Amino acid sequence: MTSRERVFKAVNHEEPDRVPIDLGAMRASGVNAVVYHKMKVRMGLDTPTKVHDPMQILAEIEPEFIERCHIDVLPLEAATADWAVMEARDGVRRRLFCGQDVWFPPGTHIAVDADGNWLLCRDDGEPYARMPRNGFYFDFIRSTMSDGRIDPAAWRPRDTVPEEELERLARHARRLHDQTDKALLGWGGGISLMGLSWLLADNITQGRLDEWYCMLVEEKETAHEMMARYVDAAISCLKLYHQAVGDLVFAWGIASDDAGTQRAPVMRPELFAEMILPHYRRLCDWVHRNTNWKTFLHSCGSIYEFIPYWIEAGIDILNPVQISAANMEPERLKREFGDRLVFWGGGCDTQHVLPNGSPDEVREHVRHNIEIFKPGGGFVFTQVHNIQQNVPPENVEAMLDAAYEYGRY
Repeated sequence: MTSRERVFKAVNHEEPDRVPIDLGAMRASGVNAVVYHKMKVRMGLDTPTKVHDPMQILAEIEPEFIERCHIDVLPLEAATADWAVMEARDGVRRRLFCGQDVWFPPGTHIAVDADGNWLLCRDDGEPYARMPRNGFYFDFIRSTMSDGRIDPAAWRPRDTVPEEELERLARHARRLHDQTDKALLGWGGGISLMGLSWLLADNITQGRLDEWYCMLVEEKETAHEMMARYVDAAISCLKLYHQAVGDLVFAWGIASDDAGTQRAPVMRPELFAEMILPHYRRLCDWVHRNTNWKTFLHSCGSIYEFIPYWIEAGIDILNPVQISAANMEPERLKREFGDRLVFWGGGCDTQHVLPNGSPDEVREHVRHNIEIFKPGGGFVFTQVHNIQQNVPPENVEAMLDAAYEYGRY
């Protein structure tokens, strides 16, 4: 069975020959470039390590590594399409704090401040993200003026995609489809309704996340109008992406919407159902009426109480399935939602087990989770969120080996 066939069966709740494996097709389920490089060295691969995602210092996974680790899914993003097939020497070489050299995509601008922190900058030199000295990744630099206010009339969500981006995406999709047997997961133009204020354009508003949540309670009509405008823009972009790649992809990431903390959802389920659900439903309805794509949602945290609403709205695939959060036990999730929702993740806890366990403990943990999630299909193996720089490479190897061994039906 090819990787593509394997993934298609799994996301249609059928049992393939084995559970499909993903490592980085979704940006929040990737591997830090340092860990990846150490794994390559252990495999005898002597190649420069490229960074796929500069913010998170995630690795660009190479074809030989993909085959050795039995990975079944590849990411399809316009932003990284050309970089995926370029030589490392064409990128920007930097030495990380740990001493390892990596190559960032061409045009990456990194400055260093007086304290030795790294600043990720726009083309005009303005920093928008910071990595503290000896840190593992960048975080956005946010403006949080106490007297700031969201200006709904001034906000203009992106509602089109440059022709050059669409051509680049189409070219890369065709190349991956024709030259590999992997399933392609598309990204671009999605929404983030739970954190809408964080996406408001710079220099238009100083809106904060807490202010947006207050608007959901106190200014409902305005909040609905903003979210409706946001979904309109997302649909406009998704139309263009679909015209560019069509059925070369099996699913599209329509939302990255972290809706839970470690212990609880970020809002009452009743408020979610009233304010957020209708907009998800409209976006999912458009995707299902006009494409053959599965709808893919990324949301971290304790989101158990939101899952029935997302299913009602038309979400097909949930990632990263944070099994270490409250009420997110694999047995519970599979029992209550396994016939209606594909779990893309939950294969290995990256908070506690992967960084701190022994290889044998990692293997047993993975075996346990796979045995719960795999019956009846509806499961794609990946770890919960990104693998960080301080994770032992032998633990990652144990995780991937166990996924391949115990994932067979």
